Amino acid sequence: MLLEAKDTKTIGRIAKVVRQQQDLDQTTAGAFAGCGINFVSQFENGKPTVQLEKALNVLNALGIKVYLDIPDSASGDKLTELTGLLNHE
Repeated sequence: MLLEAKDTKTIGRIAKVVRQQQDLDQTTAGAFAGCGINFVSQFENGKPTVQLEKALNVLNALGIKVYLDIPDSASGDKLTELTGLLNHE
């Protein structure tokens, strides 16, 4: 399922619902993601200043994939090169 998330509150709510559907508490989800319960709580509550890397780790631990939908107008050699490099990792 694809969902558009325009703010941290929406992303946090989505993560919380997915975590609860997986029957995980915040402590366990945080352990899977390598962070603590305080971070998971702040993230789920939409704190706008959470660390991006940790947020991505939580999402990954929950099985939520993050994609960037780049506008066609932004295409170019540098972006094409970067895309090729990322696809080979």
